[in-house]
Amino acid sequence: MRFDPSQMKSLCILRLSAIGDVCHAVAMVQAIQRQYPQLPITWIVGKVEYQLLQHLPGVELVIFDKSLGWKSYGDLKRKLGGRKFDVLLHMQVAARATIASLMIKAKVRIGFDRARAKEGQWLVTNERVKPLATPHVLDGFMGFAEKIGVTDLTPKWHIPIPESDMAFAEQQLPDGEKALVICAAASKAERNWLPERYAAVADYAAAKGFTVYLCGGPAQLEKTLAADIIKHSQSELTNLVGQTSLVQLLALLKRATIVLAPDTGPAHMAVTQGTPVIGLYAHSNPGRTGPYLYRDYVASVYEQVMAEQLPNQPIPWGKRAKGGDLMSRISVAQVCGLFDNVEIALKK
Repeated sequence: MRFDPSQMKSLCILRLSAIGDVCHAVAMVQAIQRQYPQLPITWIVGKVEYQLLQHLPGVELVIFDKSLGWKSYGDLKRKLGGRKFDVLLHMQVAARATIASLMIKAKVRIGFDRARAKEGQWLVTNERVKPLATPHVLDGFMGFAEKIGVTDLTPKWHIPIPESDMAFAEQQLPDGEKALVICAAASKAERNWLPERYAAVADYAAAKGFTVYLCGGPAQLEKTLAADIIKHSQSELTNLVGQTSLVQLLALLKRATIVLAPDTGPAHMAVTQGTPVIGLYAHSNPGRTGPYLYRDYVASVYEQVMAEQLPNQPIPWGKRAKGGDLMSRISVAQVCGLFDNVEIALKK
């Protein structure tokens, strides 16, 4: 490496989205803070993601507002005001992020290794992280911390939750209550499990003494899915979909006993709070994007699907499976079995 990380006086991080990815990035940022507690850190982040991260200690957050279109780049440049950073960690492979990075002045610009530096990222960086063949996204991010001399790469999270948001969660999920929180909706409908199967697991949990909550964002897709789950359930479910801020949702996930979710942001939010997650995976590789601390609790048909779609071929690590009905291959029995496994682990 052409520079001495111990001499850094300023660090800029570029990771705009999405919720799950910024949760992984928090672990990396806080590993850096443990190694360099006096280092000023500026993080360029998306507008929605800012809502979750706004209380992070010791980090200056600068919002990149993609809703401004092409004006978003000039807006970012204006916000940075000509500052020059010693190091930029360019952690997002997307054309939007590549262009945004041109607004950031930095001597050392670290990106992914050549195999992962797509969307022109390799054109705007002058250093690379160590190549990794089959990393979880979080481990891939930790490569940036390692590149600047961080030695303790154990992921730990501290995302502060204001007292008012914890009070909201405490009101919804009282002390002593066993709670299953279902965050049913992914960003694309094809990655959602069937509502009648969510309902069957909700009924299974209710029969075991759990109170069941439905949580999620305000999008119509999420509200419709929640209504369908309630329609198919024989139990009384509490529907909080669209009724929480991101930080309130984080507080609910912190107080939950178990979380059930597909590959979506709240699954990774729950990991940051140490709450066990049962993940539902068909389209993406759970080895790469599964709930980091709870990959043993993933109900996955991804491996079988990819073996069918790419028979007798090596499967690229980040390859997504294609198909509109893949999630239907995950059975209720699979998920209830994992639910039992989590319960057993919690009692130990």
